[in-house]
Amino acid sequence: MIDYNPKEWFRYIFYFQKGDTVRKLTPLILTIAVYSTAVAYLLLIHFKLKENTDLKNISLMHSLLGFVISMLLVFRTNTAYDRWWEGRKQWGSLMNSSRNLALKLNALLGKDHKLERAFFMKMIPNYAFALKNHLRTGYRPAEFDDSALFSKSELNVHNHIPNQIAAAIFGKVIELQKNGTLLPEHILVLNHELESFTNICGACERIKNTPIPLSYSSFIKKFIFIYCLTLPIGYVFSLHFLVVPFVMFVFYILASLEVIAEEIEDPFGEDSNDLPMERICHGIQTSAHALLQ
Repeated sequence: MIDYNPKEWFRYIFYFQKGDTVRKLTPLILTIAVYSTAVAYLLLIHFKLKENTDLKNISLMHSLLGFVISMLLVFRTNTAYDRWWEGRKQWGSLMNSSRNLALKLNALLGKDHKLERAFFMKMIPNYAFALKNHLRTGYRPAEFDDSALFSKSELNVHNHIPNQIAAAIFGKVIELQKNGTLLPEHILVLNHELESFTNICGACERIKNTPIPLSYSSFIKKFIFIYCLTLPIGYVFSLHFLVVPFVMFVFYILASLEVIAEEIEDPFGEDSNDLPMERICHGIQTSAHALLQ
């Protein structure tokens, strides 16, 4: 995720970053430009059609459908942003649950329980890093911090790694309760944070594994494509060859909204507009170390 100052208008008007829609859409924008030039040449130069041709009335269709396509794209963008914001709330909850769990364990485990404190100090951030990598469909052993009571060699990399880490954390809490280090009522104190790990994981998996229905996404792309293909036919008689930059700009605006929605509807990747999960993971790691070391 890119940090920026939203109040700096002038700078970001002329700023193009790696993931900007202009770069992604450049081939299509150039194709639209070539197509619009060809249409303008054929209608104005080759066939020498006049302004009183019935083809000019195609612009009426764009006037009627402009509102419809605007509503579709607004709904599309809002739906994608809701998914992005829901993902951010889930990772904010993970940060809070991790801190609360470390805070409570710090109070419940005395300084003489060094091995147990070290176990939780490393396993809590291990869960965050494992969830991040799980959502990115990859496992990074280098981001797993071994402890004396649990090492990465005990993980089955072919199974659900966040679940294995959550099970290890919960199992250690139960073990401490059975040997008398923790009282049964202490489990009730810790239970909310322990449950929230799996709940957050499930919510993030729901966002990642349930994209917008294909028929809806496909319809919007077809709508934009047909709308822009018919623009030069309707406006070439009033704009002449100026219709080329006009159509290019309209296509850029409409297609950019769809591209932005596609990018943010899966907020767990490594694109410039995705969630700052690396930063959150390191924040959890810093908090756990500060409380349990």
